[in-house]
Amino acid sequence: MASVAIIGAGLIGRSWAIVFAKAGWQVRITDPEPRALESASRLIREGLDEMAAHGLVADPALAMDHVAVMHSLADAVSGVDIVQENGPEIVDTKLAIFAELDRLCPDHAILASSTSAIVASRFTESLPGRARCLVAHPVNPPHLVPLVELCGAPWTAPETIERARTIYESIEQVPIIVNREVEGFVLNRLQGALLAEAFRLVGEGVVSPQDLDKTLKDGLGLRWSFIGPFETIELNAPGGIADYCNRYTGFYRSLSADPAKPDVWNEDNVGRILEAWGGTPSADTLAYRSVWRDKRLAALKAHKKSQPEV
Repeated sequence: MASVAIIGAGLIGRSWAIVFAKAGWQVRITDPEPRALESASRLIREGLDEMAAHGLVADPALAMDHVAVMHSLADAVSGVDIVQENGPEIVDTKLAIFAELDRLCPDHAILASSTSAIVASRFTESLPGRARCLVAHPVNPPHLVPLVELCGAPWTAPETIERARTIYESIEQVPIIVNREVEGFVLNRLQGALLAEAFRLVGEGVVSPQDLDKTLKDGLGLRWSFIGPFETIELNAPGGIADYCNRYTGFYRSLSADPAKPDVWNEDNVGRILEAWGGTPSADTLAYRSVWRDKRLAALKAHKKSQPEV
């Protein structure tokens, strides 16, 4: 049975444990924080049960049998095929973790980081086994949103990327290849561009934050849940992408000439956003987090059904 070590038992680590366990992998999860380990098994099982209720896991008890909580990093990584690191977004911390992983892990093991913005070259350059290291950045949480961005450092071996792609496809994730290192990778750069424009529009009073959310949830989000932006413009003009660009280049050029500026993240504008949003999270907002999980589970089930047979 293939095995994975999950380093970090927070939200992302537990979610990765669910992904690998339901795919039949032997999962070993560890964390230096005892309280995180104490609750890990219960929270992983709750996640598996939620998925089972939506028909996304056939046997949550069997999947849970594949999960072992380990109190030692050395025991967690012994003999594993891949490591999924989920430590803090701090370069020095990742340098220390990956130095230990490279020392302790078997030579064949892939060392993958879930980092959302830090490129692998910043914490793997000095490692003897740096060719087996890469970023495998998921969308939070990966058991509900399957995309994972694979991005190697300049010294990451091509076979490491290909092996990682095969592994993530085998556990029903959707890996993409980021061909060269760029801060934030692809998803967060796209998200950052959209958020900056959203903060500008709300901060300038063009639209309320609630109505902006509806624009995504009931507009672009619905479209982009099954068709990407290039596919969209291919279908939105009779002559495809080239025709679309000929028709709308002027409009988009004028938008690009006046992009949202970094000051949308300044204290004054953030204050306007918070005032428009309504301040601290309300009871309704907190309750909606559980509703969101149910909606995301239902959406994931529908998404899987919509995929073409291959």
